[in-house]
Amino acid sequence: MEESQENGCTPISVRMTEPVFIQPETETCKEPYFLSSLDHAVIDMMKTVYIYKLDGKKSSEEARDLIKQALAKVLVHYYPLAGRLRRSSSGNLFVECNNSIKGVPFVEAVADSEIEKLGDITVPDTVTLENLVYDVPGVENILEMPLMTAQVTRFKCGGLVFGMAINHCMVDGISAMQFVNSWAETARGITLTMPPVLDRSILMPKKPSVDKNDSETLTEVEISDVSKIETLYQEQKMIYKSFKFDQNRLAGLKKKAMENGELTYCSSFTVLAAFLWRARSQALKMKPQQQTKLVFTVDIRSKLKTNPLPKGFFGNGVLVTQCLCTAEELVQKPFSFAVKMVQNAIQMVNEDYIKGFIESFDVNARPPSLTATLVITSWTRIAFNAADFGWGEPTQFGSTRIPKEVGLFIPEGKDKNGIVLVLGLPVSAMNTFQELITSIRLSC
Repeated sequence: MEESQENGCTPISVRMTEPVFIQPETETCKEPYFLSSLDHAVIDMMKTVYIYKLDGKKSSEEARDLIKQALAKVLVHYYPLAGRLRRSSSGNLFVECNNSIKGVPFVEAVADSEIEKLGDITVPDTVTLENLVYDVPGVENILEMPLMTAQVTRFKCGGLVFGMAINHCMVDGISAMQFVNSWAETARGITLTMPPVLDRSILMPKKPSVDKNDSETLTEVEISDVSKIETLYQEQKMIYKSFKFDQNRLAGLKKKAMENGELTYCSSFTVLAAFLWRARSQALKMKPQQQTKLVFTVDIRSKLKTNPLPKGFFGNGVLVTQCLCTAEELVQKPFSFAVKMVQNAIQMVNEDYIKGFIESFDVNARPPSLTATLVITSWTRIAFNAADFGWGEPTQFGSTRIPKEVGLFIPEGKDKNGIVLVLGLPVSAMNTFQELITSIRLSC
């Protein structure tokens, strides 16, 4: 099983200009913009970078200008991104979109090196990659932060990197790529293939918040760190690595999951999520009685039958589900046990669950415990390669940082049928994890 070098980038020097603020090219709605309960789940900036080798199709200056001009045009359709967050009298967030708002900061930058110096960005070098995404200095209050920023960095070789930061309260991964792809289509001068549906009221609670005890599945469980996992993270250096699971290896995991007859079908996501949860728990040497949790999101776009989200819905259309057991159960029981837990967590997200989640959000709106928890973020169904601004798809795409609790799944291979797993662990745990990876021969 191949793995990338840890932190594959090499430090580079980037010289930035002062930001200019891009507003929608024409007049847009000035009314306050509603955010749903699902939008309130994560209020944080997602930072991503796209690497382009222009290969003479355009100069980096021409490409930069085209991206900048297209932003003003596409913001006419996605005007809330030019606004700022505000709090209502009830404490909920909304977006102010009036004329006093400055717009989206756009930064032009020049790097002192060739683009090849970035190497493989699958495993993020946060220090290097965050130089390629504009972060407003000195701003910590979310009400002062722009909802997105854009930066285009030109390299000596003629290539460029497009870096974007966007607040998770505005988008999930699918909506973020919908916006970027619309931006790219605008740059190419074509009509948007999926115009955004901005109305989020469909996800507004239909009745007063239910009592927290109404749904056991929505109750947050406090987990004690009996295995001293946080101490391990504090005492040792974190290492990030990536591991490739091609179709053959994924097929082997599926075969192992079904060998005892408990399961008749399993997807690539469920077997890899179960495998990672299991192996990570072993690598962190969790004690048998340690409760451990797996958390991931489920796309609800296809699950709302009575009142479905419209095609092109722009916002957060995912919610969190989870699995919980002891480390002893997870490791000692057959592999099918973990896979079945993942399957059950997905299946429980039906229309009633979604409705209960939305209606109880105000009651349960406290940060979840991440003790002994693995959070899986999957990008395998997100069309990153469609971000063609007129000179071809990006040669690489990546995140600038991965939190220590997160395992990231990204598509692998020309046909995107494999999965690359990226995660970070304390050095001793990573050594154990690698031993598990190389020694399993899919014997899980």
